[in-house]
Amino acid sequence: MSASNWGRSVAAIVSLASIGTGAQTPRTVAFENVTVVPMTKAGLLPGHTVVVTGDRITAVGPAKTTRAPEGATRIDGQGKYLMPGLAEMHGHIPPPTAPRELVDNVLFLYVATGVTTVRGMQGAPGQLELREAARRGEIVAPNLYLAGPQFSGTAVKSVEDAAARVRQQKSEGWDLLKVQEGLALDVYDSMAKTAKEVAIRFGGHVPDSIDVIHALDMGQETFDHIDGYIEHLDGRAKVVDDKALQDLVLRTRKAGAWIVPTMVVWETLQGPVTLESRTSLPELQYMPATQVAQWTKALETRLKNPQFNAPQAKLHIDNRIHIMKALHAGGVRLLLGSDAPQQFNVPGYSIHREMKSMADAGITPYDVIKSGTANVGEYFKAQDTFGIVAAGQRADLILVDANPLQNVTNMEKRSGVMIRGRWLPAAEINARLAKIAAAR
Repeated sequence: MSASNWGRSVAAIVSLASIGTGAQTPRTVAFENVTVVPMTKAGLLPGHTVVVTGDRITAVGPAKTTRAPEGATRIDGQGKYLMPGLAEMHGHIPPPTAPRELVDNVLFLYVATGVTTVRGMQGAPGQLELREAARRGEIVAPNLYLAGPQFSGTAVKSVEDAAARVRQQKSEGWDLLKVQEGLALDVYDSMAKTAKEVAIRFGGHVPDSIDVIHALDMGQETFDHIDGYIEHLDGRAKVVDDKALQDLVLRTRKAGAWIVPTMVVWETLQGPVTLESRTSLPELQYMPATQVAQWTKALETRLKNPQFNAPQAKLHIDNRIHIMKALHAGGVRLLLGSDAPQQFNVPGYSIHREMKSMADAGITPYDVIKSGTANVGEYFKAQDTFGIVAAGQRADLILVDANPLQNVTNMEKRSGVMIRGRWLPAAEINARLAKIAAAR
């Protein structure tokens, strides 16, 4: 059920010089007369000034009493909305063995769309150095939290291998373990028990040999793609039984687990979508033509397969939506993720499509945005403070031209993005995007 085979796809991107790749000296920026979307509650703070020094928010207050320090870069926020940066909680990045220009380009696509945090879910040697380079501001990149090389049935074949691999990844400094398909039950349990011993979190898929209830009992922390839930409820073959679903929601909430839905990519991979609905996406201009052609062929082949059953595919997708809504309504915390890059999921842009999908399913704009901001800050609270607009928080911000709490699509109207205190105005972002599109 992996949805992350994309190495060849981004390799054809022709990268151009990144925007100011040198590390930046601390500076002060003030957003004046702006409406703040704090994400501490479902409300707005109009007529405020937000001051950023270095990579931290240092002041948030009414414009009448909160003044920009002398020498600060002042940004007029009149009529605009300042909100926390978004997260991609199931994303992928090129391995550092790829050309440096390629790595910079792919990471830039995230930042350009307001995605300031990425939880990378397919680790590769050298990525930890990339994570630190991003933190130091040496490249335009989101903040990276990285899973190590995956725990799959082909990579980890014994309980001894699993325990040793957990200890190795913990000692190397990875942020979490990535669970993939194919693990035997005893191997999974060895991984989980050792992870608890050394205090490293794990999440991702639920291997076919394991029921989601067992994974919850063993302490798996995130369930990406709602993996294991559809299988437990037999949601591919029949309408989900609501009593069984509510029991599973309660178990999930009690376990303190998180859900990363990735709804749109699963519609592309398994739902009754049309080819035109995907090939007409404007953001495909930022991916190489060869990659788009591969995606098109793969989807066309699936839809033309005599075994493809459109009503059954629709049932599967409808059940996924129903499960996500029930989990959310039952108090299970959602984390925003889209599994980019993937079929027709362009980094960053796919997060905005994911948010619209969640809103279309009936989740309020505030709760959709919270899944990609405050919830993510809560998930990573042991490592940093971010995800809301408040003093002391990491200065990852988006300045948008319309109220995102009215409609999540308003986040696509950006005046600029701030990443770790570094301000990238829309004109600068758009110039770089134009170069990427021209080089495809």
